[in-house]
Amino acid sequence: MRSVSALLARKGATIVSVSPETPVVDALKIMAERNIGSVVIMEGDKFLGIMSERDYSRKVILKGKNSTDTQVSEIMSTDLPPVNPSESIEHCMALMTSLNIRYMPVFDGGKLAGIISMSDVVKETILAQREMIHHLQNYIQS
Repeated sequence: MRSVSALLARKGATIVSVSPETPVVDALKIMAERNIGSVVIMEGDKFLGIMSERDYSRKVILKGKNSTDTQVSEIMSTDLPPVNPSESIEHCMALMTSLNIRYMPVFDGGKLAGIISMSDVVKETILAQREMIHHLQNYIQS
């Protein structure tokens, strides 16, 4: 059973963050430049939330707000369940599916260690299945 720590080790734990006062349009530019679907909102070392493309579409576009005048703190998601590096990928997938969320913060000893996405979890699950198939093929052939 794979863990979140293995996922972060494979993908890297780079955290792209902005301050709560950042205009939404600037956060979107960063997301486009980095080819990512979310940014972390931090105040110093304190995690405040995540702004995702979903937050933008539902809380700015559909509500007729202006992305230049709206700060990320106004639309960020703050009710995301934290997980720790020892959690299993299966647990994270079940949690993300049941809560209909695409991103989760990972905390290690109270400090933000990374962000995992549903895409990360799916890729890790596929990788684990490929490895299992490879091991089974080797076992059958020996």
